[in-house]
This record gives sequence, C-alpha cells and structure tokens, in this order.
Amino acid sequence: MKRLSVLIADDEAEIADLVAIHLEKEGYHVIKVSDGEEAVHAVETQSVDLLILDIMMPKMDGYEVTLSIREKHNLPIIFLSAKTSDFDKVQGLVIGADDYMTKPFTPIELVARVNAQLRRFIKLNQPKTDNKTSLEYGGLVITPDQRTVTLYGESIQLRPKEFDILYLLACNPKKVYSVEKIFQQVWGEAYFESGNTVMVHIRTLRKKLEEDRRKDKWIKTVWGVGYTFNG
Repeated sequence: MKRLSVLIADDEAEIADLVAIHLEKEGYHVIKVSDGEEAVHAVETQSVDLLILDIMMPKMDGYEVTLSIREKHNLPIIFLSAKTSDFDKVQGLVIGADDYMTKPFTPIELVARVNAQLRRFIKLNQPKTDNKTSLEYGGLVITPDQRTVTLYGESIQLRPKEFDILYLLACNPKKVYSVEKIFQQVWGEAYFESGNTVMVHIRTLRKKLEEDRRKDKWIKTVWGVGYTFNG
C-alpha cells in the first residue's frame, strides 16, 4: 500500500518543518514548498493526496492557489493561516478549502484533521459496488454513483461536501437535521464550533440550486433547529 503524500505550502520554514515532523511520524510522505507557484507546480507534477496551505505566501496567495487547483484537481485542502477573522475563514471555505486552522496551532490537532480528511476522501472515492438509483424531485436529479446533480436537465457542479450535504438531506426529505448532525455526518468528525462551516456550504449550495430565482426551494431552514429537504 502506497504512502499517502501531504504537500505543505508555507513560506515559514519553521512551521513547515514542525508540521512535516508530525506527519512523517504518522507515516505520511511529506512534500514542502515555500510559495504559491511551487504549490501549484507540485500538485501538477507529483502525487499529492492532501494540501496544507498558508494564505499569505509569495507569488500566489493561498486563495489563488486553491482556485487554480480546483479547476483540475479534487483533493482535500486545509488552510493553516495566521488570518483569524470569520471573514477569512468563510472566504477560504467558499473558494474551495475543506478545513481551516489558525496559527498558533496544535500539531496533534492538525494531524487529526489530516487523518479525518483523508479517511473521508478515500471512502467517498472508493469504487461503488452497489447500484443505487437516482433521487428525483421534480427537476432535481441526484445520482450518487456518479456523484452528479442535474437541475432541469442542466448539470450542477458541486464540491464534494456540497454534494454530501444535499444527498444527506435528500435521502430523508422532511427530516430536520441540526447543524451539528450535518457536520458530524458529512465531515466525519466531532463538532466543535463549526456552525459557520455548515452554513457557508448551505448558502453556496442554495446559490448553485438557483433558489434565489426559482420558485422551488429545495433546502428549507427550520429556525432554531436546522435544515430539511423540501422534496
């Protein structure tokens, strides 16, 4: 079984070295780069299973790197940044990051998050052995085997967690899921003040489903409780 590779993109050598030590102890192959262009090049030319990415880097910042990588590649991305505002966290998640940790950080927690992201990513990308049928609700069709969504015949491009949230809700229409329950089932880890993460993904999901201009409202907010699928 091949060792999984983690790419660390951070211009602070001491932080990159510290993270690398802990990941290598966990059995990962570690690649280190110090600027955004090197990060994009490494993903293009080497086998990378997960990316730990700083935001403030030379040549290309973390946001630009994420947007570039997301055009071609589907791999977990964890931001590790000194930017601590809610705006920065939300912006990182919206453009395609899967998780966000702020500096200073605990290496043990970072390793735990890396393990959780890779465990979930590998599980979701295993070949399907069963033949699950599509879910159809009016003009919305969700096909879990291909992880595709179409809306009135047009393909909707969803990021992995957006698809997982939609599929979770659509499998149990009218059932109300709390933010905590959604996070636990979709992210596959314990819930700790991660409400904004779920709400950001719900907001972008609703936008892609064009709920702002269609009469169909697929995801309904149950105030004070959570969300439900209005199928």
